[in-house]
Amino acid sequence: MAFAGRSNAGKSSAINALADHNRLAFVSKVPGRTQLINFFALPGGGLLVDLPGYGYAKVPEAVRKHWEHSLTTYLQTRETLRGLVLVMDVRHPLTPLDYSMLEWFRPTGRPVHVLLTKADKLSRGAALDTLRKVRAALEAYGPQHSAQLFSSLDGTGVEEAEAVLAPWLGQDIKKPQAKGESPGPKTP
Repeated sequence: MAFAGRSNAGKSSAINALADHNRLAFVSKVPGRTQLINFFALPGGGLLVDLPGYGYAKVPEAVRKHWEHSLTTYLQTRETLRGLVLVMDVRHPLTPLDYSMLEWFRPTGRPVHVLLTKADKLSRGAALDTLRKVRAALEAYGPQHSAQLFSSLDGTGVEEAEAVLAPWLGQDIKKPQAKGESPGPKTP
């Protein structure tokens, strides 16, 4: 499954929270740090894929066009891709670039699950209002599109996300390892 979203939306933090691992995906306060497609192997053979963020204005135009081409090609042609986790900051959801991502992925017919990250930054009422609006907008894309509130900081929505995403891979998404890394000893 692939994780996509605007720069600084919280993709790497979401991957780390779902994997129950603090430093699996590199987290930075500086937007645009993820500049390559990063693969994280799951024990059962699946992969979590951290895609470069989109929409960061300080990235040179040539780099931005390269990312757009890479993302579009990856999302539309990767046969083994089971679904897309679209990460959006709950305070700034459904930007034009988010809609573009939904359109790029639509031809695949595969599911999309939206994580409205940083839910801890809004009051519960405001966060739920945003969630309702996002779910209403996703109805136009079909029943395989879903959304939820999420916070890697306080753990909001981690179990809900696991319940949605694990069946995509037919396994538990906990404890992935970087591609090529040995599993190492288990710790209690």
